[in-house]
Amino acid sequence: MSSTAGPVAIKRRVIAVSIAAALGGFLFGFDTAVINGAVDALAGDVSGFDLGTALKGFAVSSALIGCAVGAWFAGPVSNKYGRIPVMVVAAAMFFISAIGSGLAFSVVDLIIWRVVGGLGVGAASVIAPAYIAEVSPAAVRGRLGSLQQLAIVTGIFAALLSDALLAGLAGAADQPLWGLTAWRWMFMVAAIPALVYGLMSLRLPESPRYLVRKGELKRAAEVLETVTGTVDVQGKIDEITGTIDTERSESLRDLRGNRLGLKPIVWIGILLSVFQQFVGINVIFYYSTTLWQSVGFDESSALLTSVITSVTNIVVTIVAILLVDKIGRRIMLLVGSVGMTVTLGLMAVAFSFGTLDAQGTATLPDPWATIALVCANGFVVFFGASWGPLVWVLLGEIFPNSIRAGALAVAAAAQWVANFFISTTFPAFAEIGLTFAYGFYAFFALLSFFFVFFKVPETKGKELEDMTENMKVQRRRGPQPT
Repeated sequence: MSSTAGPVAIKRRVIAVSIAAALGGFLFGFDTAVINGAVDALAGDVSGFDLGTALKGFAVSSALIGCAVGAWFAGPVSNKYGRIPVMVVAAAMFFISAIGSGLAFSVVDLIIWRVVGGLGVGAASVIAPAYIAEVSPAAVRGRLGSLQQLAIVTGIFAALLSDALLAGLAGAADQPLWGLTAWRWMFMVAAIPALVYGLMSLRLPESPRYLVRKGELKRAAEVLETVTGTVDVQGKIDEITGTIDTERSESLRDLRGNRLGLKPIVWIGILLSVFQQFVGINVIFYYSTTLWQSVGFDESSALLTSVITSVTNIVVTIVAILLVDKIGRRIMLLVGSVGMTVTLGLMAVAFSFGTLDAQGTATLPDPWATIALVCANGFVVFFGASWGPLVWVLLGEIFPNSIRAGALAVAAAAQWVANFFISTTFPAFAEIGLTFAYGFYAFFALLSFFFVFFKVPETKGKELEDMTENMKVQRRRGPQPT
């Protein structure tokens, strides 16, 4: 079969397709960060919600319950109906959630709408990296897979920026704006990217590996030729077919192994997800406005600083995209673990010099306020250049074709559960002391270094169809040199 498009056209096409799929990550980032500007207004008497510490933490992280459930079921559902239908449904659920959250009349229905949105975001978090990995040539798969994290951090930036703008227009997040309280508009703005994602998903080609699994070889050949630029299309189809379970009915039972109930490679995916969250990155983005107020900023300055931090996250994620297919995954993760350990450790030390005012708000004296500010942004730099994008790259790569969607679903569900735990416990950790909180995150950053060194394989430049054999070789040889 001869190619009908030149190499440049094909390259542009696979990039465009990957960007469109990664918009699910934008919803992920927007949904998880939009609460940042609204949380203090929700916690105050003016909003009518009057949240205590425990309920405040649960309201912030309630969407993550839906995310975990959505991620868990996305793999099996996408194997049955396809990657594209799951994307469309995810967009619809997020759209409904945005409107419902903005019009919520009590904390109960706010939490319900947040959970509904979480179902869609969780599903998108599984499908996007799997889909991008399945349509990307091996030579650029790391860069294209990193688009998921770039979309996430761009979504975080967009949410924080819109929060700051709306709060600025109203005077504060709990003040009226255009007939509603400003924080309600913060939620409803999310309907716009949800609509865009849904419309763009409808125009995406289905994954060639899903099509081969379903026996739709003609459509698979067309996608391989016109999107990925495959020259030997029939040879590639035969290769894909050889790695897919002949039963053609993947289920979560296929993930079982002899060690601790799951295959070793599934455990690697789960632990990558857990470590990504247990370093506390989302504390920075969920509670950063409160954090910056503790170092002396007013609400307006704190929101602006949160936006600047999110811009920093975008910049370093772009750097990671440029380096990942040159340097490799392992060395970048190892460097990131060291940097996060140091910056989080220094933040823990800085907050040991904090004091509490009459309202129970922590404040820091100089120079520790400056050190905390610099280290928080340094932590974002190290995370954004390593563990942020590369975990999503690896989750799309390390699993064999026969279990990819299901294994990724389990790993992503574990990530959302870990995210929920970290987000919900931060207010309680903060009451114990911010030194304890950031010391906890620093400890897991240190553990992540040893986990990567001894357990995580290098996947740079390898075809997805090679992963089964690569995992066997990895288990025989032990850790690879960096």
